[in-house]
Amino acid sequence: MCTRSETLSRNPSLASACPWITIPPMKIEGPLVEGIFLQRDNRFRATVEVAGRVTKAHVPNSGRLHELFVPGRRVLLAPRAAPHRVTAYDLVLVDLGGRLVSMDARLPSRLFHEAVAAGKLAPFLGYTAVQPEVTFGESRLDFRLDGPAGTCYVEVKSVTLVEDGVGLFPDAPTTRGQRHVRALMEAVAQGHRAAAVFVIQRDDAHTFAPHDAADPAFGRVLREAVAAGVEVHAFKCRVTREEVVIVGAVRVGV
Repeated sequence: MCTRSETLSRNPSLASACPWITIPPMKIEGPLVEGIFLQRDNRFRATVEVAGRVTKAHVPNSGRLHELFVPGRRVLLAPRAAPHRVTAYDLVLVDLGGRLVSMDARLPSRLFHEAVAAGKLAPFLGYTAVQPEVTFGESRLDFRLDGPAGTCYVEVKSVTLVEDGVGLFPDAPTTRGQRHVRALMEAVAQGHRAAAVFVIQRDDAHTFAPHDAADPAFGRVLREAVAAGVEVHAFKCRVTREEVVIVGAVRVGV
């Protein structure tokens, strides 16, 4: 059964045929190797155990990830040894006891880009040009979409935290996130369409909401943005060892 992403205000109609289900999956560059998470060393490095040997892995996510990074938890790593690297692996998936979570914060933008460019992601149908990494005012936003209906500015955020079926963002204070949302508000004020898109990199969420306990200021700004006409959309993903794919929209409770 298809679901629809809902906001408290402006929200264009979604395609009734649920076009996201035909989105080609994002293949994970592998093969992956299994490991055990031991500790987080800093924002971008962790200590893991692989085949009985303690080693270091790059963490492609600056979030706190406390719910994922539990000592002794099984993780899946991509070998990435190279002369310029100080770590031999990228830590890409975390196993929550039968449910895999993708924690690569770079992946949601790629998923969104490919889905929109292929014309498969409601409610972003009909755009003929997708430009990543665009400057708007004093901010840098993830995408500018252009088509017959005009221009839409989009900021994509990665979500890994789910509590009681609710995907939550952020998991730590983010002044950068607030700045991006304010830039979207300015885009709407200038007559453009603008949207914040939250990609939940797991399949057990049925709702998205701002994580007020972690960053109440972000929640306030996001609600101001919705009132000003910024759209908020959220999508969940199916994650396997081989691929990550957007499988549906979830309700947005802003």
